[in-house]
Amino acid sequence: MLARSNFSRFAETALSSHDQVARKLGGEILAGVYPPGAKLPSEAEMLARFGVSRTVLREAFKTLTAKGLIVSRTRVGTTVLDSSHWNFFDADVLTWKVSQGFDMAFVRDLAAIRLAIEPAAAQAAAEQATAEDIARMRDCVARMRDAPGDAGEFAMADLEFHQAVGQSSGNVLMRSLSAVIETALLASFRMSSPVREAEVHEESVKGHSRIIDAIEARDGEGAAQAMRNIIGHGFARLERAGTGGTRKKRAKD
Repeated sequence: MLARSNFSRFAETALSSHDQVARKLGGEILAGVYPPGAKLPSEAEMLARFGVSRTVLREAFKTLTAKGLIVSRTRVGTTVLDSSHWNFFDADVLTWKVSQGFDMAFVRDLAAIRLAIEPAAAQAAAEQATAEDIARMRDCVARMRDAPGDAGEFAMADLEFHQAVGQSSGNVLMRSLSAVIETALLASFRMSSPVREAEVHEESVKGHSRIIDAIEARDGEGAAQAMRNIIGHGFARLERAGTGGTRKKRAKD
């Protein structure tokens, strides 16, 4: 059974001291408080600000360096790298991005990555999936069907479904996409969950069922197309929500 705590990284949970510092500084870098090319404050200033040891601060800097956000050089200091270096496939970086809210450009990027990879995974799953894999997918869809009005449960079952397809593909690199899929589904959860409208909820459940049906029938092309359809269905819903949100905001201004 897939873990049911996948969305926990987006929640406010207890973090180690260096993780807290990394999360704060990482979020500020993504938000432009420290733009690319800018130098971070000196070590002494950082120590005073966060009230942590030099060891904790350096561990936090190591974390940010590994994620492509900063680079430290002797006699130069610590500089924020251009966004082209930032690793948006990293679960923490995505978490920090999500904490700032979603913009439609980012949602479009998420959809494009999913469309590039998930249909291929569904096609491969049509060749590789076992009876146990298919049963797990159907269990996820059953939970989605039984979750009208419960956006959290729906989103969890949805995430586990897509992870199950990825695992069933036999492609170990698909696991690296889990954080991207999770972030995309969190956007759906926060912006416009399917469970808020009965018709949309039903269509989403049917769309996921079509993916399983094609995988079980060993219809690779059908599985790939059904996956494209479900990703497109979700993205269209988010676009409507984003556009509607913009209109409402302007109406209030």
